[in-house]
Amino acid sequence: MEQHFFDIAALAATLPDTSNTMLRDLRLVDREAASCRIFRVYRAAPLHFHQSCDEYLYVLQGRAVMTVEGDTRTVGPGELVSFPRNAVHGTPEVLEHPFLVLAIDTPRRPPEDVHFISEDDGTAQSFIQTESA
Repeated sequence: MEQHFFDIAALAATLPDTSNTMLRDLRLVDREAASCRIFRVYRAAPLHFHQSCDEYLYVLQGRAVMTVEGDTRTVGPGELVSFPRNAVHGTPEVLEHPFLVLAIDTPRRPPEDVHFISEDDGTAQSFIQTESA
């Protein structure tokens, strides 16, 4: 049965304090038309892009430096960052942990859809670990 109501703070609290991957996410909704996730950034995420979707990132907690298409700024709680598919973006520095984000991807973003600008920066497996709510 599909879940309709989510306690975002309680679910975000289930993400671990450390991770072997740059990010961990918890998928709340995973439909073809859209996915909705909570994710935590543990360390710098180098410049990359996604081919499958537009992304909308709402910062829940913490602060980080984010870059989207060459525009860099510090973001914190209550801020929304949006960018279309193929837009080069990254999080070069987490300033305040935990850095937690509510993400909406349209259409759905498969976990393996991450393409680093430099192949030496990582793989889909080193980028994110995905779990279901």
